[in-house]
Amino acid sequence: MKVKDHLYAVILAGGSGTRFWPLSRENYSKQFLKIAGSRSLLEQTVQRLRGLVAPQRIYIVVAEKDLPNLRLLFPDTGRRKDASPHILVEPEAKNTAPAIGLAAIHLLSEDPDSVMLVLPSDHLVTRASAFRKLVRNAVKELVRGSLLTLGVKPSRPETGYGYIQVGRKNSHGIYPVSRFVEKPDTRAARRYLKARNYFWNSGIFIWRSDVLLNEIGRHLPGLHRHLSLIRNSGGKSNENRTIQQTYQKIKPVSIDYGVMEKSTSVQMIPADIGWTDLGSWPSLEQVIRTDRSGNIKSGNVIDRDSHNSILYGGQRLVATIGLDEMIVVDSPDATLVCPKDRAQDIRQLVHTLKKKGAVEQSVHQTVERPWGSYTVMEEGPGYKVKRIVVQPGKKLSLQFHKHRSEHWVVTSGKARMTCGDVVYDVGPNESAYVPVGVFHRIQNPGKKSLCIIEVQCGPYLGEDDIVRISDDYGRQ
Repeated sequence: MKVKDHLYAVILAGGSGTRFWPLSRENYSKQFLKIAGSRSLLEQTVQRLRGLVAPQRIYIVVAEKDLPNLRLLFPDTGRRKDASPHILVEPEAKNTAPAIGLAAIHLLSEDPDSVMLVLPSDHLVTRASAFRKLVRNAVKELVRGSLLTLGVKPSRPETGYGYIQVGRKNSHGIYPVSRFVEKPDTRAARRYLKARNYFWNSGIFIWRSDVLLNEIGRHLPGLHRHLSLIRNSGGKSNENRTIQQTYQKIKPVSIDYGVMEKSTSVQMIPADIGWTDLGSWPSLEQVIRTDRSGNIKSGNVIDRDSHNSILYGGQRLVATIGLDEMIVVDSPDATLVCPKDRAQDIRQLVHTLKKKGAVEQSVHQTVERPWGSYTVMEEGPGYKVKRIVVQPGKKLSLQFHKHRSEHWVVTSGKARMTCGDVVYDVGPNESAYVPVGVFHRIQNPGKKSLCIIEVQCGPYLGEDDIVRISDDYGRQ
Protein backbone atom coordinates (compact mmCIF):
# COMPACT_ATOMS: atom_id res chain seq x y z
CA MET A 1 0.00 0.00 0.00
CA LYS A 2 1.29 3.45 -0.92
CA VAL A 3 0.60 5.75 1.99
CA LYS A 4 0.49 8.83 -0.25
CA ASP A 5 -2.58 7.38 -1.99
CA HIS A 6 -4.44 7.57 1.32
CA LEU A 7 -3.34 11.04 2.44
CA TYR A 8 -6.03 13.52 3.54
CA ALA A 9 -5.62 17.06 4.89
CA VAL A 10 -7.60 18.19 7.94
CA ILE A 11 -7.57 21.94 8.55
CA LEU A 12 -8.64 23.11 12.01
CA ALA A 13 -10.60 26.35 11.65
CA GLY A 14 -12.07 26.70 15.12
CA GLY A 15 -9.66 29.18 16.71
CA SER A 16 -10.66 32.63 17.92
CA GLY A 17 -7.49 34.72 17.53
CA THR A 18 -8.54 37.18 20.24
CA ARG A 19 -5.10 38.79 20.33
CA PHE A 20 -5.76 40.24 16.86
CA TRP A 21 -8.71 42.29 18.10
CA PRO A 22 -10.18 44.63 16.90
CA LEU A 23 -9.79 43.03 13.44
CA SER A 24 -10.67 39.58 14.76
CA ARG A 25 -14.02 39.15 16.51
CA GLU A 26 -15.85 36.26 18.14
CA ASN A 27 -17.88 35.83 14.95
CA TYR A 28 -15.00 36.67 12.59
CA SER A 29 -11.91 34.78 13.71
CA LYS A 30 -8.27 35.33 12.82
CA GLN A 31 -8.19 32.68 10.07
CA PHE A 32 -10.57 34.80 7.98
CA LEU A 33 -8.36 37.91 8.12
CA LYS A 34 -6.12 39.12 5.28
CA ILE A 35 -3.30 40.29 7.54
CA ALA A 36 -0.35 38.72 5.70
CA GLY A 37 -1.22 38.95 2.02
CA SER A 38 -4.13 39.39 -0.36
CA ARG A 39 -5.75 36.13 0.78
CA SER A 40 -7.02 35.13 4.19
CA LEU A 41 -4.85 32.86 6.35
CA LEU A 42 -7.32 30.01 5.81
CA GLU A 43 -7.23 30.45 2.02
CA GLN A 44 -3.42 30.41 2.13
CA THR A 45 -3.51 27.17 4.12
CA VAL A 46 -5.69 25.53 1.48
CA GLN A 47 -3.61 26.97 -1.35
CA ARG A 48 -0.32 25.51 -0.09
CA LEU A 49 -1.84 22.02 -0.31
CA ARG A 50 -2.07 22.23 -4.12
CA GLY A 51 -0.09 19.44 -5.72
CA LEU A 52 0.02 17.59 -2.40
CA VAL A 53 -3.60 16.75 -1.60
CA ALA A 54 -6.50 16.80 -4.06
CA PRO A 55 -9.33 19.27 -3.21
CA GLN A 56 -11.77 16.42 -2.53
CA ARG A 57 -9.38 15.11 0.12
CA ILE A 58 -9.23 18.39 2.06
CA TYR A 59 -11.50 18.68 5.09
CA ILE A 60 -12.04 21.87 7.09
CA VAL A 61 -13.36 21.45 10.63
CA VAL A 62 -15.29 24.57 11.67
CA ALA A 63 -17.59 25.61 14.50
CA GLU A 64 -21.17 26.26 13.44
CA LYS A 65 -20.93 29.97 14.25
CA ASP A 66 -18.10 30.37 11.70
CA LEU A 67 -19.81 28.45 8.91
CA PRO A 68 -21.19 31.57 7.13
CA ASN A 69 -17.70 33.09 6.94
CA LEU A 70 -16.28 29.83 5.60
CA ARG A 71 -18.92 29.60 2.88
CA LEU A 72 -18.02 33.11 1.76
CA LEU A 73 -14.48 31.88 1.03
CA PHE A 74 -15.55 28.58 -0.55
CA PRO A 75 -19.03 29.08 -2.02
CA ASP A 76 -18.82 25.91 -4.18
CA THR A 77 -18.30 23.63 -1.18
CA GLY A 78 -20.97 20.95 -1.20
CA ARG A 79 -21.86 21.70 -4.83
CA ARG A 80 -18.68 20.85 -6.74
CA LYS A 81 -17.04 18.02 -4.81
CA ASP A 82 -14.01 17.97 -7.09
CA ALA A 83 -13.13 21.64 -6.71
CA SER A 84 -13.63 22.70 -3.07
CA PRO A 85 -12.77 21.38 0.37
CA HIS A 86 -15.29 19.44 2.42
CA ILE A 87 -16.67 20.99 5.60
CA LEU A 88 -17.10 19.18 8.91
CA VAL A 89 -19.21 21.24 11.32
CA GLU A 90 -18.92 21.18 15.11
CA PRO A 91 -21.93 22.53 17.03
CA GLU A 92 -19.39 24.49 19.07
CA ALA A 93 -15.60 24.61 19.28
CA LYS A 94 -14.26 22.27 22.00
CA ASN A 95 -10.53 22.71 21.30
CA THR A 96 -8.42 20.58 18.99
CA ALA A 97 -8.79 17.00 20.29
CA PRO A 98 -12.58 16.70 19.64
CA ALA A 99 -12.19 18.41 16.25
CA ILE A 100 -9.41 16.05 15.15
CA GLY A 101 -11.30 13.05 16.55
CA LEU A 102 -14.44 14.02 14.61
CA ALA A 103 -12.37 14.23 11.42
CA ALA A 104 -10.73 10.86 12.15
CA ILE A 105 -14.02 8.95 12.45
CA HIS A 106 -15.26 10.61 9.27
CA LEU A 107 -12.12 9.67 7.31
CA LEU A 108 -12.23 6.09 8.56
CA SER A 109 -15.70 5.74 7.11
CA GLU A 110 -14.31 6.99 3.80
CA ASP A 111 -11.00 5.12 3.83
CA PRO A 112 -9.92 2.58 6.54
CA ASP A 113 -6.27 3.23 5.59
CA SER A 114 -6.56 7.03 5.69
CA VAL A 115 -3.59 9.12 6.81
CA MET A 116 -4.30 12.55 8.30
CA LEU A 117 -2.21 15.66 7.72
CA VAL A 118 -3.53 17.98 10.44
CA LEU A 119 -2.98 21.72 9.96
CA PRO A 120 -3.90 24.91 11.85
CA SER A 121 -5.83 27.34 9.67
CA ASP A 122 -4.22 30.52 11.01
CA HIS A 123 -0.48 29.89 10.68
CA LEU A 124 1.80 31.15 7.91
CA VAL A 125 4.22 29.05 5.84
CA THR A 126 6.32 31.11 3.45
CA ARG A 127 8.18 28.18 1.86
CA ALA A 128 5.25 26.25 0.42
CA SER A 129 7.36 24.05 -1.90
CA ALA A 130 9.60 23.00 0.98
CA PHE A 131 6.50 22.25 3.04
CA ARG A 132 5.04 19.97 0.36
CA LYS A 133 8.35 18.16 -0.12
CA LEU A 134 8.73 17.68 3.62
CA VAL A 135 5.23 16.21 3.97
CA ARG A 136 5.82 13.80 1.08
CA ASN A 137 9.02 12.57 2.72
CA ALA A 138 7.41 12.39 6.16
CA VAL A 139 4.53 10.28 4.84
CA LYS A 140 7.06 7.82 3.37
CA GLU A 141 8.80 7.55 6.75
CA LEU A 142 5.58 7.25 8.77
CA VAL A 143 5.81 4.11 10.89
CA ARG A 144 2.58 2.27 11.60
CA GLY A 145 1.50 3.15 15.12
CA SER A 146 3.45 6.42 15.34
CA LEU A 147 2.29 10.01 15.78
CA LEU A 148 4.47 12.37 13.75
CA THR A 149 4.74 16.09 14.42
CA LEU A 150 6.69 18.84 12.66
CA GLY A 151 9.08 20.90 14.76
CA VAL A 152 10.67 24.24 13.87
CA LYS A 153 14.17 25.17 15.00
CA PRO A 154 13.92 28.30 17.23
CA SER A 155 15.45 31.52 15.91
CA ARG A 156 14.73 33.66 18.99
CA PRO A 157 13.69 33.18 22.66
CA GLU A 158 9.97 33.14 21.86
CA THR A 159 7.64 32.98 24.87
CA GLY A 160 4.43 32.76 22.83
CA TYR A 161 5.09 29.27 21.40
CA GLY A 162 5.06 25.78 22.86
CA TYR A 163 8.28 23.73 22.61
CA ILE A 164 9.20 20.10 21.89
CA GLN A 165 12.17 18.43 23.58
CA VAL A 166 13.64 15.58 21.54
CA GLY A 167 16.16 12.78 21.88
CA ARG A 168 18.79 11.54 19.42
CA LYS A 169 17.63 11.36 15.80
CA ASN A 170 17.64 8.10 13.84
CA SER A 171 19.22 7.40 10.46
CA HIS A 172 16.18 8.88 8.69
CA GLY A 173 16.45 12.23 10.49
CA ILE A 174 13.45 11.60 12.76
CA TYR A 175 13.63 12.37 16.46
CA PRO A 176 11.86 10.62 19.34
CA VAL A 177 9.94 13.17 21.40
CA SER A 178 10.89 13.35 25.08
CA ARG A 179 8.26 15.89 26.16
CA PHE A 180 6.11 18.84 25.15
CA VAL A 181 6.76 22.10 26.98
CA GLU A 182 4.13 24.80 27.52
CA LYS A 183 4.85 28.43 26.64
CA PRO A 184 7.95 29.28 28.73
CA ASP A 185 9.10 32.43 30.48
CA THR A 186 11.90 34.48 28.92
CA ARG A 187 14.66 32.80 30.94
CA ALA A 188 13.59 29.31 29.92
CA ALA A 189 13.08 30.37 26.28
CA ARG A 190 16.68 31.63 26.17
CA ARG A 191 17.88 28.31 27.56
CA TYR A 192 15.91 26.38 24.93
CA LEU A 193 17.37 28.57 22.18
CA LYS A 194 20.93 27.68 23.20
CA ALA A 195 20.15 23.97 23.45
CA ARG A 196 20.08 21.80 20.34
CA ASN A 197 17.26 19.51 21.38
CA TYR A 198 14.34 21.97 21.61
CA PHE A 199 12.04 22.89 18.72
CA TRP A 200 8.97 25.06 18.36
CA ASN A 201 5.73 23.12 18.26
CA SER A 202 4.21 23.92 14.85
CA GLY A 203 0.87 22.21 15.55
CA ILE A 204 1.21 20.25 12.28
CA PHE A 205 0.74 16.48 12.64
CA ILE A 206 0.76 13.34 10.47
CA TRP A 207 -0.74 9.98 11.55
CA ARG A 208 -3.10 7.23 10.53
CA SER A 209 -6.72 7.90 11.48
CA ASP A 210 -7.09 4.55 13.26
CA VAL A 211 -3.87 5.09 15.22
CA LEU A 212 -5.05 8.50 16.40
CA LEU A 213 -8.40 7.09 17.56
CA ASN A 214 -6.60 4.31 19.45
CA GLU A 215 -4.46 6.91 21.22
CA ILE A 216 -7.55 8.94 22.09
CA GLY A 217 -9.10 5.76 23.51
CA ARG A 218 -6.00 5.18 25.63
CA HIS A 219 -5.56 8.71 26.97
CA LEU A 220 -9.02 10.35 26.58
CA PRO A 221 -11.51 7.51 27.13
CA GLY A 222 -14.42 9.90 27.73
CA LEU A 223 -13.91 11.62 24.39
CA HIS A 224 -13.47 8.23 22.71
CA ARG A 225 -16.86 7.07 24.00
CA HIS A 226 -18.55 10.16 22.59
CA LEU A 227 -16.81 9.74 19.23
CA SER A 228 -17.85 6.07 19.14
CA LEU A 229 -21.49 7.10 19.64
CA ILE A 230 -21.21 9.44 16.65
CA ARG A 231 -19.40 6.84 14.55
CA ASN A 232 -22.02 4.16 15.24
CA SER A 233 -25.10 6.42 14.97
CA GLY A 234 -25.87 5.19 11.44
CA GLY A 235 -27.11 7.44 8.66
CA LYS A 236 -26.44 11.12 8.04
CA SER A 237 -29.51 12.46 9.83
CA ASN A 238 -28.91 10.29 12.90
CA GLU A 239 -25.24 11.27 12.90
CA ASN A 240 -26.08 15.00 12.85
CA ARG A 241 -28.55 14.53 15.69
CA THR A 242 -26.00 12.53 17.70
CA ILE A 243 -23.31 15.17 17.14
CA GLN A 244 -25.63 17.88 18.45
CA GLN A 245 -26.47 15.84 21.55
CA THR A 246 -22.95 14.52 22.16
CA TYR A 247 -21.04 17.78 21.86
CA GLN A 248 -22.89 19.19 24.85
CA LYS A 249 -21.17 16.52 26.98
CA ILE A 250 -17.68 16.71 25.48
CA LYS A 251 -15.09 18.49 27.61
CA PRO A 252 -12.77 20.90 25.76
CA VAL A 253 -9.20 19.57 25.53
CA SER A 254 -6.28 20.17 23.19
CA ILE A 255 -4.65 17.34 21.27
CA ASP A 256 -1.28 18.38 22.76
CA TYR A 257 -2.42 18.13 26.38
CA GLY A 258 -4.84 15.22 25.92
CA VAL A 259 -2.76 12.91 23.70
CA MET A 260 0.65 14.13 22.55
CA GLU A 261 2.04 14.87 26.03
CA LYS A 262 1.00 11.40 27.25
CA SER A 263 1.70 9.13 24.28
CA THR A 264 4.94 7.15 23.97
CA SER A 265 4.60 6.90 20.19
CA VAL A 266 5.36 10.52 19.25
CA GLN A 267 8.14 11.35 16.80
CA MET A 268 9.27 14.67 15.34
CA ILE A 269 10.74 15.72 12.01
CA PRO A 270 12.48 19.14 11.65
CA ALA A 271 10.64 21.57 9.39
CA ASP A 272 12.52 24.41 7.68
CA ILE A 273 9.43 25.80 5.94
CA GLY A 274 9.28 29.47 6.93
CA TRP A 275 6.70 28.80 9.64
CA THR A 276 5.15 31.53 11.82
CA ASP A 277 2.30 31.14 14.30
CA LEU A 278 1.02 34.74 13.92
CA GLY A 279 -0.26 34.64 17.48
CA SER A 280 -0.38 38.39 18.13
CA TRP A 281 0.19 41.77 16.48
CA PRO A 282 3.99 41.86 17.09
CA SER A 283 4.35 38.55 15.20
CA LEU A 284 3.65 40.46 11.97
CA GLU A 285 7.24 41.67 12.15
CA GLN A 286 8.33 38.14 11.27
CA VAL A 287 6.52 38.19 7.92
CA ILE A 288 6.02 41.85 6.88
CA ARG A 289 8.93 44.10 5.95
CA THR A 290 9.24 47.21 8.11
CA ASP A 291 10.16 50.69 6.85
CA ARG A 292 13.41 52.51 7.65
CA SER A 293 12.07 53.46 11.07
CA GLY A 294 11.10 49.90 11.91
CA ASN A 295 7.38 50.55 11.48
CA ILE A 296 4.71 48.37 9.88
CA LYS A 297 2.13 50.64 8.26
CA SER A 298 -1.07 49.53 6.55
CA GLY A 299 -4.14 51.41 5.38
CA ASN A 300 -4.80 55.15 5.54
CA VAL A 301 -1.97 56.03 7.95
CA ILE A 302 0.09 59.22 8.16
CA ASP A 303 2.96 59.22 10.65
CA ARG A 304 5.67 61.56 11.89
CA ASP A 305 8.73 60.40 13.82
CA SER A 306 7.41 57.05 15.10
CA HIS A 307 9.71 54.04 15.46
CA ASN A 308 9.33 50.25 15.75
CA SER A 309 5.55 50.50 15.84
CA ILE A 310 2.63 48.72 14.19
CA LEU A 311 0.22 51.23 12.64
CA TYR A 312 -2.78 49.47 11.12
CA GLY A 313 -5.62 51.50 9.67
CA GLY A 314 -8.50 51.14 7.25
CA GLN A 315 -10.33 53.78 5.21
CA ARG A 316 -10.49 56.26 8.09
CA LEU A 317 -7.36 58.40 8.53
CA VAL A 318 -5.04 57.39 11.39
CA ALA A 319 -2.46 60.06 12.30
CA THR A 320 0.41 59.28 14.69
CA ILE A 321 3.34 61.30 16.04
CA GLY A 322 6.42 60.19 17.94
CA LEU A 323 5.32 56.69 18.93
CA ASP A 324 7.88 54.09 19.97
CA GLU A 325 7.25 50.33 20.30
CA MET A 326 3.49 50.85 20.06
CA ILE A 327 0.51 49.15 18.41
CA VAL A 328 -2.31 51.20 16.89
CA VAL A 329 -5.09 49.30 15.11
CA ASP A 330 -8.15 51.15 13.84
CA SER A 331 -11.44 49.65 12.64
CA PRO A 332 -14.75 51.40 11.87
CA ASP A 333 -16.15 50.76 15.36
CA ALA A 334 -13.14 50.17 17.65
CA THR A 335 -9.53 51.33 18.04
CA LEU A 336 -6.71 49.59 19.91
CA VAL A 337 -3.71 51.46 21.32
CA CYS A 338 -1.15 49.58 23.46
CA PRO A 339 2.60 49.03 23.92
CA LYS A 340 3.98 46.10 21.92
CA ASP A 341 5.17 44.37 25.08
CA ARG A 342 1.57 44.30 26.36
CA ALA A 343 0.15 42.63 23.23
CA GLN A 344 -0.55 39.38 25.10
CA ASP A 345 -2.95 41.33 27.37
CA ILE A 346 -5.34 41.93 24.46
CA ARG A 347 -6.87 38.53 25.23
CA GLN A 348 -7.88 39.76 28.71
CA LEU A 349 -9.21 42.99 27.21
CA VAL A 350 -11.48 41.03 24.88
CA HIS A 351 -12.65 38.90 27.81
CA THR A 352 -13.64 42.10 29.63
CA LEU A 353 -15.57 43.32 26.60
CA LYS A 354 -17.41 40.00 26.45
CA LYS A 355 -18.37 40.20 30.13
CA LYS A 356 -19.78 43.67 29.50
CA GLY A 357 -21.79 42.40 26.53
CA ALA A 358 -20.04 44.81 24.15
CA VAL A 359 -21.07 44.14 20.56
CA GLU A 360 -17.58 45.24 19.42
CA GLN A 361 -16.24 41.98 20.87
CA SER A 362 -18.39 39.71 18.74
CA VAL A 363 -19.15 41.30 15.35
CA HIS A 364 -17.87 43.98 13.00
CA GLN A 365 -19.84 47.06 12.06
CA THR A 366 -19.99 45.70 8.50
CA VAL A 367 -20.96 42.03 8.19
CA GLU A 368 -20.40 40.07 4.98
CA ARG A 369 -23.15 37.79 3.74
CA PRO A 370 -23.39 35.45 0.69
CA TRP A 371 -25.66 37.99 -1.02
CA GLY A 372 -23.62 41.11 -0.13
CA SER A 373 -23.21 42.93 3.19
CA TYR A 374 -24.89 45.07 5.81
CA THR A 375 -23.50 47.87 7.95
CA VAL A 376 -25.02 48.99 11.24
CA MET A 377 -24.99 52.80 10.99
CA GLU A 378 -26.78 53.65 14.22
CA GLU A 379 -28.93 51.99 16.86
CA GLY A 380 -30.74 52.93 20.03
CA PRO A 381 -33.77 51.94 22.15
CA GLY A 382 -36.38 50.55 19.78
CA TYR A 383 -34.58 51.28 16.48
CA LYS A 384 -31.63 50.27 14.31
CA VAL A 385 -30.43 51.76 11.01
CA LYS A 386 -28.56 49.63 8.46
CA ARG A 387 -27.04 50.09 5.03
CA ILE A 388 -27.69 46.96 2.98
CA VAL A 389 -25.76 46.19 -0.21
CA VAL A 390 -27.06 43.37 -2.44
CA GLN A 391 -24.83 42.15 -5.26
CA PRO A 392 -26.24 41.74 -8.82
CA GLY A 393 -28.36 38.63 -9.21
CA LYS A 394 -28.39 37.90 -5.47
CA LYS A 395 -31.30 37.80 -3.06
CA LEU A 396 -31.84 37.55 0.68
CA SER A 397 -33.73 34.66 2.22
CA LEU A 398 -37.53 34.64 2.29
CA GLN A 399 -38.10 35.48 5.96
CA PHE A 400 -40.18 37.18 8.61
CA HIS A 401 -39.57 38.75 12.02
CA LYS A 402 -41.49 38.26 15.24
CA HIS A 403 -40.50 41.49 16.97
CA ARG A 404 -39.76 44.19 14.41
CA SER A 405 -41.06 46.01 11.37
CA GLU A 406 -38.77 47.32 8.62
CA HIS A 407 -38.75 50.41 6.43
CA TRP A 408 -36.64 50.26 3.24
CA VAL A 409 -35.44 53.20 1.12
CA VAL A 410 -33.56 52.43 -2.10
CA THR A 411 -30.63 54.81 -2.67
CA SER A 412 -29.12 53.17 -5.78
CA GLY A 413 -29.95 50.25 -8.05
CA LYS A 414 -33.28 48.49 -8.41
CA ALA A 415 -34.87 46.26 -5.78
CA ARG A 416 -37.42 43.52 -6.38
CA MET A 417 -39.47 43.36 -3.20
CA THR A 418 -41.54 40.45 -1.98
CA CYS A 419 -43.93 41.50 0.76
CA GLY A 420 -46.56 38.92 1.62
CA ASP A 421 -48.19 37.84 -1.66
CA VAL A 422 -47.12 40.98 -3.52
CA VAL A 423 -43.97 41.27 -5.67
CA TYR A 424 -42.99 44.69 -7.04
CA ASP A 425 -39.93 46.73 -8.08
CA VAL A 426 -38.63 49.73 -6.14
CA GLY A 427 -36.17 52.25 -7.61
CA PRO A 428 -33.98 55.04 -6.18
CA ASN A 429 -35.76 57.47 -3.82
CA GLU A 430 -38.64 54.99 -3.44
CA SER A 431 -39.52 53.06 -0.29
CA ALA A 432 -41.27 49.97 1.04
CA TYR A 433 -42.67 48.94 4.43
CA VAL A 434 -42.74 45.46 5.98
CA PRO A 435 -45.01 44.99 9.03
CA VAL A 436 -44.16 42.60 11.87
CA GLY A 437 -44.70 38.94 10.95
CA VAL A 438 -45.06 39.44 7.17
CA PHE A 439 -43.02 37.27 4.79
CA HIS A 440 -40.59 39.33 2.75
CA ARG A 441 -37.49 39.23 0.57
CA ILE A 442 -35.12 41.63 -1.23
CA GLN A 443 -33.71 40.70 -4.63
CA ASN A 444 -31.35 42.54 -6.97
CA PRO A 445 -32.44 41.77 -10.56
CA GLY A 446 -30.07 44.33 -12.08
CA LYS A 447 -26.42 44.38 -13.15
CA LYS A 448 -25.29 46.96 -10.57
CA SER A 449 -25.10 46.78 -6.80
CA LEU A 450 -28.31 47.57 -4.95
CA CYS A 451 -28.04 49.85 -1.89
CA ILE A 452 -30.84 50.17 0.64
CA ILE A 453 -31.18 52.08 3.90
CA GLU A 454 -33.17 49.96 6.32
CA VAL A 455 -34.79 51.27 9.51
CA GLN A 456 -35.87 48.60 12.00
CA CYS A 457 -38.38 49.40 14.73
CA GLY A 458 -39.43 47.14 17.58
CA PRO A 459 -38.77 46.00 21.15
CA TYR A 460 -36.10 43.47 20.07
CA LEU A 461 -33.72 43.96 17.12
CA GLY A 462 -31.24 41.07 17.41
CA GLU A 463 -30.03 39.19 14.33
CA ASP A 464 -31.57 35.99 15.71
CA ASP A 465 -35.06 37.46 15.11
CA ILE A 466 -34.99 36.02 11.59
CA VAL A 467 -37.23 33.09 10.65
CA ARG A 468 -36.12 31.83 7.23
CA ILE A 469 -38.71 30.15 4.99
CA SER A 470 -36.35 29.49 2.07
CA ASP A 471 -32.72 30.37 1.35
CA ASP A 472 -30.40 30.00 -1.64
CA TYR A 473 -27.30 29.53 0.54
CA GLY A 474 -28.28 26.56 2.71
CA ARG A 475 -28.73 28.56 5.92
CA GLN A 476 -31.24 27.33 8.48
